[in-house]
Amino acid sequence: MIFIHLGAGAGDLDERTNFKCGFTKFIKRNSKSEDQIFVLEANPKNIPHLKKSYKNFSNVKIYNLGISQNNEKKLIFYYTEDDAPHYQVCTSKIEHLKKHYPNSSIRKFEIQSLSIDKFLEKEVKHNIVDFLSIDLEGIDYDTLMSINMKKFDIKNISIEFIHLTSLEKKIMVNHLNQNGYSYIGFGYDHNNFDFLFTKKKLLSNRFLSKFLWMVGNKYVKYFNLFISKNIPADINRLD
Repeated sequence: MIFIHLGAGAGDLDERTNFKCGFTKFIKRNSKSEDQIFVLEANPKNIPHLKKSYKNFSNVKIYNLGISQNNEKKLIFYYTEDDAPHYQVCTSKIEHLKKHYPNSSIRKFEIQSLSIDKFLEKEVKHNIVDFLSIDLEGIDYDTLMSINMKKFDIKNISIEFIHLTSLEKKIMVNHLNQNGYSYIGFGYDHNNFDFLFTKKKLLSNRFLSKFLWMVGNKYVKYFNLFISKNIPADINRLD
């Protein structure tokens, strides 16, 4: 199997999250030695933590890399020391950082970058991906919408939704439905900040998901009660 984590932060070594990272935990629980694991993080200060987190996993490749929307070779990322030590809101979208830290002094750095399609093509080198987690601080929607769904067969997509607008949610769900996906509830984030979509034809879930954009973030857990019974047993998910 192939696992890809976009925006891994410090993995499960961030004390501000009580040393929790849902997708890191999912990888460590479910991956086998023959699987391939690709972990991307733009902030170079987090790379040593990721290497420490995965020190017992020889099949993990860690990239200090940004994900671009137009295949730029380099990107400017923004952060503030008020978000130290692991800079959870480090982003290539300065408006996203200002939203969270409106009165903070903003710093920046430049990092190499690739589009998601180029990364899949040049580094992963497989058209089939089993699990993709997207947590890219302000560019989650743009990144997902830029994936060539006809070229790459991604079985399960977990994407952070708390920063998406209602319109972005509506467009994203319709886009995924049209490309063979069904919404199946919360994704792998330990705070339940992710939506999870699987590439299976679950007609009742697809119908219900058309109304997901109308649901406020704090009410998603109640919405999910209506779709949980439709989830196939063979989809690996955290409890």
